[in-house]
Amino acid sequence: QVIFEDNDIRDPMNFSYKKKWTITLVACAFTGIVAAAAASFSMGYQSMMQELNCTQFQATIGLSMWSIGFGMVPLITSSFTEEFGRLNIYIVSSFAFMLTEIMIALSPNIQTVILGRLLGGAFGSTGATLVGGSVADVWKPHERGRPMAFFALVAVAGTGLGPLIAGVIEASPRLGWRWIQWIHAIFTGAYFIFVVLLMKETRATIVLTRLARKKRKETGDCRYQAKAEIEKQSLITLIKISCTRPIYLLLTEPVVQSFSLWIGFTWGVVYALVESVSAEFQAIYGFDVQNTGFVFSTLVFGSFIGYFANIYQEKLYQKHYPRKRQEARLYLPCVAATLIPIGIFIYAWTARPEIHWIVPAIGLTIFMSGGFVIYMVVFLYLADCYGIYASSAIAGQSMCRNLAASIFPLFTTQMFARLTYQWGLTLFGCIGAALVPIPWVLFFYGSRIRARSKVSRKILEEEELQDNMEK
Repeated sequence: QVIFEDNDIRDPMNFSYKKKWTITLVACAFTGIVAAAAASFSMGYQSMMQELNCTQFQATIGLSMWSIGFGMVPLITSSFTEEFGRLNIYIVSSFAFMLTEIMIALSPNIQTVILGRLLGGAFGSTGATLVGGSVADVWKPHERGRPMAFFALVAVAGTGLGPLIAGVIEASPRLGWRWIQWIHAIFTGAYFIFVVLLMKETRATIVLTRLARKKRKETGDCRYQAKAEIEKQSLITLIKISCTRPIYLLLTEPVVQSFSLWIGFTWGVVYALVESVSAEFQAIYGFDVQNTGFVFSTLVFGSFIGYFANIYQEKLYQKHYPRKRQEARLYLPCVAATLIPIGIFIYAWTARPEIHWIVPAIGLTIFMSGGFVIYMVVFLYLADCYGIYASSAIAGQSMCRNLAASIFPLFTTQMFARLTYQWGLTLFGCIGAALVPIPWVLFFYGSRIRARSKVSRKILEEEELQDNMEK
């Protein structure tokens, strides 16, 4: 059987520090490009509606279709990495994503735009959802805090940076919505080149399989085989597991259910704000499209605040892990839970002509700071709790998060028209307040809740066995 030797430099875990960070940065860059493309689309509504003679609701469908593709397709394609490796998926996804951006930029009608957005979300998700796996491939568990925090920073900050840049493009009479897409296509094309030049295969099973194949070819001895080849399942079986296990965990695991509800609501509100911030600031403060684009810098500032707060959370985690175990991840999220409704309420009740625009912008920043922490902890906490089933647990919450992001923009325009921005946002704030207990309950009772679950109990038993062996 072909295995890695001790300190084998071919093992992704033994890559040099420089190579590990190069892989991490290149992987995260795709997440940032995809996040920016997802959120910036709404900034081109005005010129798109004029040129394509479509309604705002039709344009909003384009915003939502992205999230549907992003949330559903990984359930099928996540299994492809076991067959083809991560590097090939990065290459294919980034190239295909670039083609979808070109397709949107050249669209003759809104129907083609909507189809392009659906395909863009599908291909963007395939690459972006690999990042967590790539980080896990090259970094040991206790080293993953900083790389995962950077991944979350790029993803969430990209959601704010995209509309900011798109606002400047839309404001130019010579550019408009098509150039928003062309800019994304140019950046993705450059990224594709970086992937080909700098990215390496990081999935250990694929590396070992290729080494075994090379060994058989050199020696003519068919006994050289990797463990992954011996235990290999068919691609159809892998797809079936990747489609059903996330849904099973979502339906049976209280931890996955509660976090999916929490992040689903938060991400839905983020996309509702992406859809409505421009209209609200234009109506109340008379901002033009470029100035409303700059309002999205609040999402970027909030992301950086959350990122630096996470550094403190990592220290708490290292300090309290021996006593609290997985729940040591939840100190900061307990605080962040209160920031979500506080930020929404500030934004809802201060966005008035007699109050300076900076005050509701501060509310948005507070909301996004809490949102970043939630986005960050979902990946780390579920990964800690579900071990070998972590990818399925994360896929389940990702599906809920993106479905919420696709649904919220479709009804928020009508909701704000009937309730006004003030009362519509107040409704969101009340729902956010109702969800505050989630991290607190898990902080105090998480281990007991997991002990009652079949999946979690099995993982806990394996952890106890491992601890006893180490002792």
